[in-house]
Amino acid sequence: MDSVARGTLINLATRVVAVALGLAITLYTARLGPEQQGAFALFTAVEAVLLALGSGFGVAIARRISHHGERPGGLVAASVLACVAGGVLVGVGLLAMSAAAGGAYQALALLALAAPLMFVTPNLAGLWLGSGRMAALARLTLGAPLLTLGGIALAALLGLPPALMVVLWAWVLARLIVAAAVLVAAARGGWLGSPDGPALVAQARFIGVIGLTNLVGLLNYKVDIFLVERFLGLASTGVYSIAVMVAELLWLVSSSVTTAAYARIGTPDAAAAAHITVRAVHASVLLLCALSPLLWLGAAVAVPWLLGPVYAPSLLVLALLLPGVAVYGAASALSAWFTNHAGRPRVPALLASASLLINVVVSVLAIPRLGMIGGALATSLSYAVTVAIGAWLFVRASGTPARVLLRPDWRMLAADLQRLRAAH
Repeated sequence: MDSVARGTLINLATRVVAVALGLAITLYTARLGPEQQGAFALFTAVEAVLLALGSGFGVAIARRISHHGERPGGLVAASVLACVAGGVLVGVGLLAMSAAAGGAYQALALLALAAPLMFVTPNLAGLWLGSGRMAALARLTLGAPLLTLGGIALAALLGLPPALMVVLWAWVLARLIVAAAVLVAAARGGWLGSPDGPALVAQARFIGVIGLTNLVGLLNYKVDIFLVERFLGLASTGVYSIAVMVAELLWLVSSSVTTAAYARIGTPDAAAAAHITVRAVHASVLLLCALSPLLWLGAAVAVPWLLGPVYAPSLLVLALLLPGVAVYGAASALSAWFTNHAGRPRVPALLASASLLINVVVSVLAIPRLGMIGGALATSLSYAVTVAIGAWLFVRASGTPARVLLRPDWRMLAADLQRLRAAH
């Protein structure tokens, strides 16, 4: 567990810095006004949805490395070619969507410029995820937001007035630069062999299921943004997106734990994989429950001060989102067990689909009646139901007694905390 503790620390520190950079970008856009913030939230939500759909290559690569102990250069090269081809098609679709939808979605024409390399960075990250190389993942995580802020600063030095388009141009160019750098790093590391089409075809079903699973899972996080825009407009979307952004800060903790434990969850040893999964679930949920009140108190002070009173309604939305977000911290470890150890990505896919259905149905009923509060209630409800079902399926599939999953081992958690301190 020492390597997991050290990796968790590196991951957590990296994500804290990345979140700080993301908050700086959001601060810039939010101060332009709720409508501008709403447009930015939609832009990034569409990008995130697309990235989720194309994320299966990276998981397949990571599993070949961590679970099978391979160095799949041919699969990696074939995956890169598939990512670029898919990106070109996505770019064409974004241009068409921008022209047809217009309005809030008109800025997607800019995202089309980054589309050819859009899927390269997150999927090649599987090389370092599967190898447990947290420092390399840290550089990938921080590259784009640093460059985005650098682009905003450069625009200011050039005398350009603050505007949403400045942020979007910096955002797109940063992603292109990082994707090029990742390709160079993969080539220098000897990961790009001769493209192995048959190896990619053999993984196609796994990749497709992972992509659909991640897509549905991501829509669980973002569908309320789209529905709030549909029913309440861009200004309300901007306010609501602030609450969502703050609530999701909690997941930097749970995702750091899962990412650091990912390679060990993928071990063929069933008992060891279940054991590390249970410990990751306990650590994630308990930490998130402890941090939730502190996060709300911090937001109650910071949001009106930094963004202005127009964003004050986001605080009630945040209070309703936090319980569901804290419980959902267990989902990442459970999903990693089904995907990386059991090789059953359809289970997280079905869970995410059920959660999305609950979220959409309740949101459509509640948002027109309760406004932004309806979206928050729908989201928390869908998260809680999903985790309950996922935990039940994990207990059945892994043979783990329910009492072991439901009762944290406080001595073991204290030992893990001590390892984190030692790693620091």
